[in-house]
Amino acid sequence: MSKIHKTLFEKIWEAHVVYEQKDQPSILYVDLHMIHEVTSPQAFEGLRLAKRKVRRPDLTIAVADHSIPTWIGRDSISDPIAKQQVETLSENCEEFGVQLYDMYHKNQGIVHVIGPDLGLTQPGKIIVCGDSHTSTNGAFGSFAMGIGTSEVEHVLATQTLRQFKPKTMNIHIKGSLPNGVTAKDLILGIIKNIGISGAVGHAIEYTGEAITNLSMEGRMTVCNMSIEAGGRAGMIAPDMKTIKYLEGKAFSPKGKDFEKAKNSWLNLKTDEDAVYDKKIIINSENFEPFVTWGTNPGMVAPITGKIPNPENSTDADEKISIEKALEYMGLKPDTKIEDIKIDRVFIGSCTNSRIEDLESAAKIVENKKVNSNVNAMVVPGSTLVKSIAEKKGLDKIFKDAGFEWREAGCSMCLGMNPDILQPQERCASTSNRNFEGRQGKGGRTHLVSPEMAAAAAIAGHFIDTREI
Repeated sequence: MSKIHKTLFEKIWEAHVVYEQKDQPSILYVDLHMIHEVTSPQAFEGLRLAKRKVRRPDLTIAVADHSIPTWIGRDSISDPIAKQQVETLSENCEEFGVQLYDMYHKNQGIVHVIGPDLGLTQPGKIIVCGDSHTSTNGAFGSFAMGIGTSEVEHVLATQTLRQFKPKTMNIHIKGSLPNGVTAKDLILGIIKNIGISGAVGHAIEYTGEAITNLSMEGRMTVCNMSIEAGGRAGMIAPDMKTIKYLEGKAFSPKGKDFEKAKNSWLNLKTDEDAVYDKKIIINSENFEPFVTWGTNPGMVAPITGKIPNPENSTDADEKISIEKALEYMGLKPDTKIEDIKIDRVFIGSCTNSRIEDLESAAKIVENKKVNSNVNAMVVPGSTLVKSIAEKKGLDKIFKDAGFEWREAGCSMCLGMNPDILQPQERCASTSNRNFEGRQGKGGRTHLVSPEMAAAAAIAGHFIDTREI
């Protein structure tokens, strides 16, 4: 009998099926369940009403990240709803025996940052969380996905998840990235090419020279924004970079167990003759630093480009979409991207708040000053990242330049905490979403790389980082 060739996704899926039946969702075993204060309260209350326990508290980790303040000291939470969310998480974790990293814990951070930080994220795992950007963890060759509140309760109660099997998609990046083009530019370029619905119903596996050349931090950025292309998950096969990153992490296997795991992890890669349901080849050699100009992550232009003119569109729906986006964003057609002035800069979020991101931004701002018209802030993705950055002196570089240096948390990625935009404020943001009101009611968000955000903070408008 000939060997059946399988993709990375198929190998992980098949290893986790507990039960399957035709035309019904499969029941999958979950290796790691991560929860936070926003999507877990109803799930715990469901357990309480049904008189159920958490099935595997040892495979469940909780963290406070979305609603918490990020100012230094975090002496209080002023918003009553946010305060209730954080307090409820603490009470639930104590009652159900779940490990909690609260906002004062040394392991605290954004949920999608601390998993890799601590070695909880490992190849071959199925990882879930009540947050769409759980896909970040797919950078390690795991199948990681966001789930809804009712599913959070199901996983807490059974350590399993009911899911229809997604289709497989291969996005193959042809060629290497040009100098000055980052992982954030790569994923923005991919979304520009395939659109925000281009991967709906699919688990994406990224391949190609540009992908394998990325650091683990860069791979996490790409997988993080797979959701913005409509994907169910984003994945990259484990290789020696993955192994090196995980070795020595707090929750990684140790000694002989690590060597055994290493061999297992490297065998997860897609078989040579495996067939994907869909394959897309994108040439990245002409990519530039990108900036979003509209109200979804697919509305993207290169830094050397211009705002599109709706009058040039031959599609009526597209024309209306562009007109609405420009009205909300307060932009005029044919404006040069470099002529867009900004009010705020946010370097942080689960997309770009790791040590490599902060180092890249610090190189741009060192010995310079933030423009007098700009309010700029840096929010590390975890307390561990913050500690490493401070040991490297990055905090001093940012503060000397005029940036605010914050505690770890989701911060200005979303309008759920004190760090929000005011109406019509324009922000260069390293986060992942630029929908209307995402960073605060009426706020205008431009998604960029850490380098581009840092450069814009100094100049007061977008500039081509390749010229620095």
